[in-house]
Amino acid sequence: MENFHLKVGENVKKLRKAKNISQIQLVLAMGHNSVSHVAKAELYKCDKHFSLEQLYKISRILKVSLHDLLPE
Repeated sequence: MENFHLKVGENVKKLRKAKNISQIQLVLAMGHNSVSHVAKAELYKCDKHFSLEQLYKISRILKVSLHDLLPE
């Protein structure tokens, strides 16, 4: 599962940057006020990872398929 979460975080970061959206912009659009979780989840630091609900919100914000966030 560690590799799965790591790859999901990499995909979120890559797509976020491709859309020129900062971590704080993403966090605020998700309805949160702290960048900490997103920053750690993108790198899978401290066992932090994105929940299914968070991935759904991120896919909507980035206007990508949920499938695009998951590893192949």
